Amino acid sequence: MQENDFLEAYAKDVLRFASNFAVGWSNNQAERDVRMVKLQQKISGCWRAPEGARGYCAIRSYISTMKKQDHDVLDGLCQLFVGEVWLPGGVGRT
Repeated sequence: MQENDFLEAYAKDVLRFASNFAVGWSNNQAERDVRMVKLQQKISGCWRAPEGARGYCAIRSYISTMKKQDHDVLDGLCQLFVGEVWLPGGVGRT
């Protein structure tokens, strides 16, 4: 599929940000979330074990979610390490 064909076929989705202001006009946040994982991989050369990569992604995801929800990251991590897991939207703690 050519680029022009793609834009024409998905015009409503591509331009959704122009009619729905709740929709962001870029995917930069998603790219920023992935950037640290790729940077870590670049610095170390590789992930030595899949478990390490999964753990790193889980921590980065938790931090990213706290930032997006305007929650204090340091406070959230301190709560996590004493067993009080913060969940977005006030779902509760375990």
